[in-house]
Amino acid sequence: QEQLVESGGGLVPAGDSLRLSCAASGRAFNSYGMGWFRQAPGKEREFVAAVTSGGTIIYADALTGRFTASRDARDNAQNKLYLQMSSLEPDDTAVYYCAAARTDHVATLRIANRYSYWGRGTQVTVSS
Repeated sequence: QEQLVESGGGLVPAGDSLRLSCAASGRAFNSYGMGWFRQAPGKEREFVAAVTSGGTIIYADALTGRFTASRDARDNAQNKLYLQMSSLEPDDTAVYYCAAARTDHVATLRIANRYSYWGRGTQVTVSS
């Protein structure tokens, strides 16, 4: 059974850093695009970053420079996706979701409904 599990969230003060991890298993996700989305209370889910199966990385324009996504697909049984977040701000407070998309094109990986598999999310809270 396909499973995406996020970890690494928490409560941190503004200016701190966090590293989120996502472990994807149950399917050969090596050929899938994988991405991070986030959803703050009362707001729509928004794109954060994505990594194609070939290693191309894209970011939401507003987050470039503070967030770094990476991916480890060496283990066929379990793909791992990471999100290194630095200089965190209170507006970064949200539930962060990991997702996997069959369509592995940078043109579509910014769109949430192109993803077929989702994790349950990990809470990130940044205090001011």
